[in-house]
Amino acid sequence: MFQRFYEEVEKLKRREGMITWLILVLIIFIIVAKASTFGWRFWSKSFAEVEKENTQLVERLKQHVYTLAHQIGNRNVFKYEALEEAAKYISKEFESFGYKVEFQDYSVYGKKTSNIIATKKGGEKSEEIIIIGAHYDTRYSPGADDNASGVATLLELARSFSTKNTNRTVKFIAFVNEERPFFKTKDMGSYVYARQARENKENIKAVIALDSIGYYRNEPNSQRYPPFFGIFYPNKGNFICVAGNFSSKWLIKKIVSIFKKKKYFPIESFIGPSSVPGVDYSDHWSFWQEGYLSAVVISDTAFYRNPHHHADSDTYQTLDYKSLARVCEGLEEVLTDLTK
Repeated sequence: MFQRFYEEVEKLKRREGMITWLILVLIIFIIVAKASTFGWRFWSKSFAEVEKENTQLVERLKQHVYTLAHQIGNRNVFKYEALEEAAKYISKEFESFGYKVEFQDYSVYGKKTSNIIATKKGGEKSEEIIIIGAHYDTRYSPGADDNASGVATLLELARSFSTKNTNRTVKFIAFVNEERPFFKTKDMGSYVYARQARENKENIKAVIALDSIGYYRNEPNSQRYPPFFGIFYPNKGNFICVAGNFSSKWLIKKIVSIFKKKKYFPIESFIGPSSVPGVDYSDHWSFWQEGYLSAVVISDTAFYRNPHHHADSDTYQTLDYKSLARVCEGLEEVLTDLTK
């Protein structure tokens, strides 16, 4: 009898010990998960220490953002006049660089909306297309970073390439209706374009989506990530990031290599499944749906860094235009390589 009682007591102790051990493991897991939402790499430094700025480019980028985010402001189908005003501004800028602008029109909620396309025709490989795009609508905010910063860079890249010769064709596209309620639906502007491109059998070799690329910080703990990812990435939000799926690995590696070789700006990358929050949160997603898998997003990581994301405080004063100019210069070199 006493032996059985002793055995039961020992079982209870073992069970309690296992429960205690499991609770301890769970506590450690939660602590590490929470801690790893911040970057663990503390030795990154700002590129501003080593690079001379292009003051004219800085001012032009700032003017584009000021016009879109401050003078025009919140722009979407629910603020339709502002959306149209933004489209007019973008198209006039393209035209001022010498492009013949195309409008891919379609209706949502009974209103005409348009993707705006400026094409630089290539030479020997003109049937091969490189696309660089940025959405110009906003989600109930001034949208300085999301995404006037991307549009401003798109415009300045179009300006630069208007006088260059390229072997491949480049399409500079300002996409409409990227934000909700159109995000990841058939009415998303980039999806409308990608679907039509597939029907037309366009030979698209690479797609780069620019989305929120103007917010940078050098303070500690200014950069966050999904749980556990911070173990591998910087603690400070002073870099640009290129992300995509496994099929876009070659494009990501090329972009990173060019940025690092020329020392344009600190850059990080992520290659992985779209199940990781943020990896497919932009216009490159649309091209994946139509089988154009060499498509990536370039971003300052948006809501993982910028506290003003999708808020009224996403204003032109919050952005770092010197850093944005260096990112633009790096992207110019990337496009030069891709269009050879």
